[in-house]
Amino acid sequence: MSSPRSDSAPFRLTRRNFILGSGVTAAGLAFYAGEIERHVIDKVETSIRIDNLPAAFHGFRIAQISDIHLDEFTEPLFLEYVVKRVNDLKPDLVLATGDFITRGSLTFLASNHAAYRCAEILSTLKAPQTYAILGNHDASVNSQLVIDALATAKIPVLVNRYVAIERGSSRLWLAGTDDIAAGHPDLDKTLPENPDVPVILMVHEPDYADRVVAHPRGNIVDLMLSGHSHGGQVRMPFYGPLILPPMGQKYVEGHFRLGHMQLYVNRGIGAVGLPFRFNCPPEITLHTLLPR
Repeated sequence: MSSPRSDSAPFRLTRRNFILGSGVTAAGLAFYAGEIERHVIDKVETSIRIDNLPAAFHGFRIAQISDIHLDEFTEPLFLEYVVKRVNDLKPDLVLATGDFITRGSLTFLASNHAAYRCAEILSTLKAPQTYAILGNHDASVNSQLVIDALATAKIPVLVNRYVAIERGSSRLWLAGTDDIAAGHPDLDKTLPENPDVPVILMVHEPDYADRVVAHPRGNIVDLMLSGHSHGGQVRMPFYGPLILPPMGQKYVEGHFRLGHMQLYVNRGIGAVGLPFRFNCPPEITLHTLLPR
């Protein structure tokens, strides 16, 4: 049985004790955010119900990854683990929504090497098809560098264009813009005219969704997939994200409905600024398409 505390020897929170205690707590949080949560992947599964979805695409599975940021803080070994986790899901299609490298990186690899190393690892994805778009960091560093690197992995990058995703005689349209912040997006070129099948649009910055909806052909988009925000990267209890990037401040993470169009914002794999994630782990999303 413990002895009661004596009033003659009370516990005193001295300045020294406070500093030492705070230091231990801060160091513990930094270690957790930098080494543990930053490497704990959250697999998120969604069911996306789409009007007029061709029967051949009922149950079609799309794995989404985003914001890899090799390799200032995202180690190649960690990306290899991410790819393994994606392969384990056996998706029909993998979509990567931008930021493969980092602008202004204190990287261990030169930007050109980081882009090609990232592509080399992504080349081990086993899905039947993989497509990508550029992020603001990619476009700021060198769009063509990233496009050429991903081409070595046979991963097409959609820049203001669309392609058909086919199953037998059925198809969907998959579209992707150039980066909003550092590129030259053009929805007139990106979106098909008078499509008779659903349209999935990839745009790196999620807040661009409002402009998509306002576009004359915005009503043809069934699903928009984005990244960019990192979900806030560091989310404090009762407060939320500490810092959010421009064009990633309104739609921060998860699923949104904007009239006919649905939007999903993936929290991404990597980190920028500081090698921390707190209350906001890396994410692989598995979207399953279903009829509505």
